[in-house]
Amino acid sequence: MLGPVMMKLDLQKELTEQLEIKEVFSFNIGGVKIGFDETTVVSWIIIAVFTILAVFLTRNLKVTGEISKRQQILEMLYEKSEAFFKGLMGEKVEKFIPWLMSMALFIGASNLIVIFGFKPPTKSMQVTAAMAITSIVLIEYCAFKDKGVLGRLKAFTKPVALITPINILEVFTKPLSLCMRLFGNVIAAFTIMELIKAVLPIPVVIPVVFSLYFDLFDGLLQAYIFVFLTALYLQEAVEEEEPAEKKRRRRKKMYKHSKNKAEELTEAA
Repeated sequence: MLGPVMMKLDLQKELTEQLEIKEVFSFNIGGVKIGFDETTVVSWIIIAVFTILAVFLTRNLKVTGEISKRQQILEMLYEKSEAFFKGLMGEKVEKFIPWLMSMALFIGASNLIVIFGFKPPTKSMQVTAAMAITSIVLIEYCAFKDKGVLGRLKAFTKPVALITPINILEVFTKPLSLCMRLFGNVIAAFTIMELIKAVLPIPVVIPVVFSLYFDLFDGLLQAYIFVFLTALYLQEAVEEEEPAEKKRRRRKKMYKHSKNKAEELTEAA
């Protein structure tokens, strides 16, 4: 009896310690304490690494003439990513593709950085909430800019005025959904890994296999889902009125496209 109880207490203590976001450093300005926790510092590290990589990889790029293998690989990766988003979004929001790519890279790196012993920033709801709020602000900005104030307000009454409150509520549920989906999946993957390590007598081979799934595949999958939904919301924010049947076919096509991409990711893993 004592063994299972002690294991339960140890596991609970370990989970609590790992999920706790600790303060790294702080300072006072005018009697006001300003602190920086682990997620903030790790986010800075990710941004710094991507900035250095961007400077290094984009040096001496050519528009004409023979190009290097480095530039060929960069152009191929960008064209593949751009083609993916163009399949989801209309021409009106194509200019936001680089922003979506940047967000995908940040979320992917945030989830994968656990491999190097850092706590992923996405383990903090503050980070996932900030990204979700940023996304919905951009989405609503595009909607108001494209349709105008009156046009956007009128869109809340479609298809019938009776569901206007539901359409308004959707503005708040979208970022909540993005935030909780990303945060919940990261926390769930971490918790499952800790449980596997706790119950296995020899935590060597099997945890490594599961770690490859949860840390690599699941981390990249969550980045894909987040930017896919953001791209879908952006496209919906500026779409023109169209017959219900045409809209249904388009949504079905987009869903099929997303499902095929998810299956490709699964096969690659």
